[in-house]
Amino acid sequence: MSRVRSRDSKIEISFRKELWKHGFRYRKNSGKYFGKPDIVLPKRKAVIFVDSCFWHGCKKHCRLPAIRKKFWTGKINGNKKRDKEVNKHYKKIGWQIIRIWEHDLKKKDFKFDFRQIKR
Repeated sequence: MSRVRSRDSKIEISFRKELWKHGFRYRKNSGKYFGKPDIVLPKRKAVIFVDSCFWHGCKKHCRLPAIRKKFWTGKINGNKKRDKEVNKHYKKIGWQIIRIWEHDLKKKDFKFDFRQIKR
């Protein structure tokens, strides 16, 4: 677990490169925004979260470690609850929230529709 990156994972970097290629300018992992989004597009009032299957409790791929199951269940459930609070916050202030699952970004045929980001 000590090698798990909280930012700048390979999938995040590859997604940010695509954003840049499509002309989007952004801030990354800025602590000045609520919930510390992975990517913030301030001019477009949009936040993007790249959610890891494990840490955000993906129904398809999250497999809890066999040891300390109670701890991990509480941790993952807490993360899910916080994700909902963050979404609620940004909806309330009129910002667009985009959440992308790790497993989607890992697909070779994954194509993100950049038109969904407000212009």
